[in-house]
Amino acid sequence: MKLHIVDVLIICAYLVVIVAIGLVLKKKASKNMDSYFLGGKSLPFYMLGLSNASGMFDITGTMLMVYWAFAYGFKSLWIPWLWPVFNQIFLMVYLSVWLRRSNVLTGAEWIKTRFGQGRGATLSHTIVVVFALLSVLGFLSYGFIGIGKFMEIFFPWEVVSQYVPWDIPAQYVPHFYGIFFTAIATFYVMLGGMLSIVWTDVVQFVIMTVAGVVIAVIGMNMVAPEIIREFVPAGWETPFFGWTLDIDWSGRMSLLTERMADEPYSLIGIFVMMALLKGVFMSMAGPAPNYDMQKILSCKSPKEAALMSGSVPVILLIPRYLMIMGFALLAIYFFKEDGGLAQLAATNTDFETILPHLITKYVPVGLAGLLLAGLLSAFMSTFASTVNAAPAYVVNDIYLKYINPGAPVRTQIRASYLISVLVVVISTVMGFFLKDINEIFQWIVGALFGGYIAANVLKWHWWRFNGEGYFWGMASGVAAAIVMKFTVPDALVLYFFPVLFGISLAGCIVGTYSAPPTDEETLVNFYIRVRPWGWWKPVADKARARYPQVTRNSHFKRDMFNVAVGIVWQCCLTVVPMYLVVRDTRGFIVSALLLVVTTVVLKYTWYRPLCKEEKEYDKLMKRIGME
Repeated sequence: MKLHIVDVLIICAYLVVIVAIGLVLKKKASKNMDSYFLGGKSLPFYMLGLSNASGMFDITGTMLMVYWAFAYGFKSLWIPWLWPVFNQIFLMVYLSVWLRRSNVLTGAEWIKTRFGQGRGATLSHTIVVVFALLSVLGFLSYGFIGIGKFMEIFFPWEVVSQYVPWDIPAQYVPHFYGIFFTAIATFYVMLGGMLSIVWTDVVQFVIMTVAGVVIAVIGMNMVAPEIIREFVPAGWETPFFGWTLDIDWSGRMSLLTERMADEPYSLIGIFVMMALLKGVFMSMAGPAPNYDMQKILSCKSPKEAALMSGSVPVILLIPRYLMIMGFALLAIYFFKEDGGLAQLAATNTDFETILPHLITKYVPVGLAGLLLAGLLSAFMSTFASTVNAAPAYVVNDIYLKYINPGAPVRTQIRASYLISVLVVVISTVMGFFLKDINEIFQWIVGALFGGYIAANVLKWHWWRFNGEGYFWGMASGVAAAIVMKFTVPDALVLYFFPVLFGISLAGCIVGTYSAPPTDEETLVNFYIRVRPWGWWKPVADKARARYPQVTRNSHFKRDMFNVAVGIVWQCCLTVVPMYLVVRDTRGFIVSALLLVVTTVVLKYTWYRPLCKEEKEYDKLMKRIGME
């Protein structure tokens, strides 16, 4: 597809705007490390929530979700539980509050607030930094190739090559595009840090929201409800399911039936149970050491951290699913009326690439440029936030800790510039050698993050768990994940989660009892500051003996109730725009009413207690001198 000059100008204008934002914010961001990595903890929660949502609105995920919505219909609601999408609910209800109370710069720095300063703390600190850098490099490599292949469709090399003074082989054209766009993202995040990321994310999300609404309108105008019902198989229009999927495309699209047979969703009842099991434990582990954690630590207060996490589903899901279902309707028209199967076969592409085809055929001039700028911005948002996480760990947790503890702020900022460039260069080089990007991504979120879970659940909820236990739990989990990469098919990774979790849990237990408990002073200070629930009775008793005003956290049942209500609330936020786009009046009214009911319940069981407890916590911390 050759873009119209209007579309090209819109994309160029967008790139100029985000670079200008980085230049404008450079001075403010370079005041100190808090300003650079956390925006000085001065940004309001709704801006950080919008930024976080924008970071999750990525190109590859959107392409995949358009395919899921077309193939699985409303049952595609459950597939993202594999990631899991409902981790934001756990963060909203209690984990963001716990994490923000630590008042640190990075997840690795958080380790010393939990495990102190001994050998175990050093080991656990090291494994967190290694894990963070592995995941950052993996996600950057994945994104680097993804953006290159996506933009290659819209900027044909035979046109662009006339303006490039080098001869680039055809197989490296996506890499050239990837280098170009990642260089721009690196530039603005390197200059402006977290402030630059958040303000560019605001611009990016406005673009994506406008594009999402317009795509939904185009799809609704082109595809009437009768055409949907006539084309899709039975079961497509309901999110409810039994043990098996029961969506049969064989009489309509045999190629799609073959593709779906290779995916792990046919036994959807078992899939959802396994995804829920893994997702609950993964959510209870808290955020991985990436941009999501950095946004939580950037909030003004624990209360705002909770509100930020709660705002993400509201901000993200409605415009994203308007866009996804709008494209799903366009895909129905593409395959029913416009010979879509023949066009896919002619270009040797698969169903996951239907998004670029739909943009090519059905999105008008001007809007195509806006939409591509939005999708490009979604990539750059995720990429920039990930880049920002890497120097936070390297500079704060390696350079200042082991190399130059007394480095002035200017030196620290320059070191951050250097690390930002290095991680992008290394991930780019890795991208040249990766053959199957999606396979690498599935391994990262399925196996590598699976090995992260056990140790990070225990660190919050069990007082006896120490640094050695954390190190050996993480190390054994990551090692098992690496072995699984070469022995277990990607489609079966989810079903091996109990094995991976068991290996990591065994490493946690053995490591914990191989060394003495964390020192009492560290545990008491952690408990007083963070106030977790779980197996903390011995520490809670010592904390109350020292400060009688301290009370135990007895809100486990309330928090779990709010999590359950919150997951239903989040599901409603997803299906309301889906029902709206397909014009299912009954489904829309029922889901909208359920959304209102769960919102009211959360107001009284989550929001009001959150405000009350924040005031009580602040008073207590001032009284005992631990502000």
